[in-house]
Amino acid sequence: QVQLVESGGGSVQAGGSLRLSCAASGYALRTACMGWFRQAPGKEREGVAFIATRSGSTYYADSVKGRFTISQDNAKNTLTLQMNSLKPEDTAMYYCAAKQFWSGGCLSNTAPPAFAYWGQGTQVTVSS
Repeated sequence: QVQLVESGGGSVQAGGSLRLSCAASGYALRTACMGWFRQAPGKEREGVAFIATRSGSTYYADSVKGRFTISQDNAKNTLTLQMNSLKPEDTAMYYCAAKQFWSGGCLSNTAPPAFAYWGQGTQVTVSS
């Protein structure tokens, strides 16, 4: 049974940093296709950052490019999201997600329905 557990959320002032972690069990990060999503109240869930862990290839939404970094720790089977230069518009519930199957490349489809496994989310609040 796959389980994803996020941690590291919190409240920070604009310009600050947070580091989110996603501990995976029953799922091997070494050959994984994973991502971070976020959802603000009244808005649709949006993809933030994605990684094909076998190759290390990454993809970022334009809104976070240059500020967020997705990475993996295979020894700990953990996915992380380093978030710097945070803005109030980054405020949302952040979710870790993983694909069960994929074809045509891990990063070819980053829409939420492509991801079978989800964590419970961790709240990030950025104040101005």
